[in-house]
Amino acid sequence: MEQKLPKIYSKQAILSFSIFFSTLFGGVLLYKNLIEAKRKTEAYTVLGVSILLTIIAIILGAIQENPKSSYAYLCGLIGGCILAYYFFPKYFPNEEQYEKKPIWIPLIIGIAITLVFVVLMILALSLENS
Repeated sequence: MEQKLPKIYSKQAILSFSIFFSTLFGGVLLYKNLIEAKRKTEAYTVLGVSILLTIIAIILGAIQENPKSSYAYLCGLIGGCILAYYFFPKYFPNEEQYEKKPIWIPLIIGIAITLVFVVLMILALSLENS
């Protein structure tokens, strides 16, 4: 009897979410893939690496004199490439055999989290200027 493969988020989804939201977000998608594939140890390794990469990006961004948003995208690209081109093929070498999960729920969550941060930043700036 052939075992049915779980639905997973694609390599492109993991890379895109890492670039546009954060490496942590892309790492959570890959973590969810690994949990679905019943690979808990690997899932926690990927989650730990994505947390570490996100912390490194935050620290590097904090020590810059003139931080720019392009820097955040570059860090997301580097972290996303590590997740998508090192970890993903290591654990899902036959990606094309897996049915892909739709990205709508993670996308809505990512946009909602981003909107909350934007509103908080606007509120903080308006309080600072008053």
